[in-house]
Amino acid sequence: MMGRQEAGQAPLFYAFNLEEHVPANHLLRGIDQFLDLSELHRHLAPHYSHTGRPSVDPALLIRMLIMGYCFGIRSERRLCEEVHLNLAYRWFCRLGLEDAVPDHSTFSKNRHGRFRDNDTLRFVFEKVLERCLAEGLVGGEGFAIDASVIKADANRQRGVPGSEASWDRESSLTRPVREYLEALDAAEEPRKPPKNVSLTDPAAQWTAAPGGPAFYAYSTNYLIDTKAGVIVDVEATPAHRTDEVNATRTMVDRVEERFEIKPTHLIGDTAYGTAEMLGWMVEEKAIEPHVPVWDKAERTDGTFSRTDFEWHEQDNEYRCPAGKALRCDRRKFTVPRSGVTKADTIIYRASANDCKGCPLKMQCCPNTPMRKIARQLNESARDVARQLSKTPRYARSRRHRKKVEMLFAHLKRILRLDRLRLRGLKGARDEFLLAATAQNLRRMAAWLMPKGPESGIAAPI
Repeated sequence: MMGRQEAGQAPLFYAFNLEEHVPANHLLRGIDQFLDLSELHRHLAPHYSHTGRPSVDPALLIRMLIMGYCFGIRSERRLCEEVHLNLAYRWFCRLGLEDAVPDHSTFSKNRHGRFRDNDTLRFVFEKVLERCLAEGLVGGEGFAIDASVIKADANRQRGVPGSEASWDRESSLTRPVREYLEALDAAEEPRKPPKNVSLTDPAAQWTAAPGGPAFYAYSTNYLIDTKAGVIVDVEATPAHRTDEVNATRTMVDRVEERFEIKPTHLIGDTAYGTAEMLGWMVEEKAIEPHVPVWDKAERTDGTFSRTDFEWHEQDNEYRCPAGKALRCDRRKFTVPRSGVTKADTIIYRASANDCKGCPLKMQCCPNTPMRKIARQLNESARDVARQLSKTPRYARSRRHRKKVEMLFAHLKRILRLDRLRLRGLKGARDEFLLAATAQNLRRMAAWLMPKGPESGIAAPI
């Protein structure tokens, strides 16, 4: 018999327990177990007045933001609507059925005010990282570094050549423009005008890194521990290779300072294999560089490359395939340079008499009277990287680098962070910190929460 829903008198009282309506295997239960905001109020206390009406609980705002990034809800207006309707979201945010959801404008006021003034989002990220450390998900032996380009909230048509970019400082300026101009004023050295500047987000870099049409973008830089793929630090930079490489030093030093963790080896792609970067890893930090060497010295015309010459450390000279010496003549340089060129190299030259009658001259220097080799100041560090590239542990570490790429894929496809909503470098930093916090929380929930046959906990990525 077909049933019909009765529409009689509604009951006057309800016995409703929100806790019972959230499944035990829901992802938010795992995230809630590992998210501890007990110290947030003390951290933000200096930024609140002791008088006046009570504000919206900052812990509620942080919970809503983290939940939004965990489920790819980028719009704060839509986030408030989802929290209003979804029982699991209300449970995670500690809201009852009759509790009001904060207005979406509250997020902007707090983000541009006390959250940025007190670096609250980094504080939350590091608290989550501390929990990852306590749970044993961070090995601290091998770190991997990489960067991914994220489109900025800037129209390609709203750009001008860098030499033509100007703003009237006497009139009202938008926040991203003010931050950009303040950064220029605070710079120690004058900056060369970029090729193209966005009038709405001037800190964004004009790039065509992924191929295709150029666009304005920022880079999110991840430093991860290779044991479980936990993000140990994140840094926002313009989408420029030099800024991305320099961010590595900032992140490694910051992790060492705040958590007393320094990896034994660092994994990266060729962009991190410059002589200066390798010198920093080997000589300053004593970190094994599991990085391909950035080397353009190999010749393709059939003549001898630099690798065909043997370096003798004690004699400070190269030996050519014919056994002749190439030495550095410091008298050809001025005293202040001490024999070092502007490219941070030292030139080693063979004797013209040795090359003149050498039977291998056509294979060595057919168009010059003598052979010369430019040796980087950090060539010894480059040699260390070359030797490491032949070891089995280097081959294993190259496979671990894929964990960074997987995190970027998860960031863009699951968390839907393929384009920024906030403008300016500070806005990019806020979004990247929230996304990295969400990824670490999802990782803990996936690795540490029990999984039933119909578990809703996300699988490890």
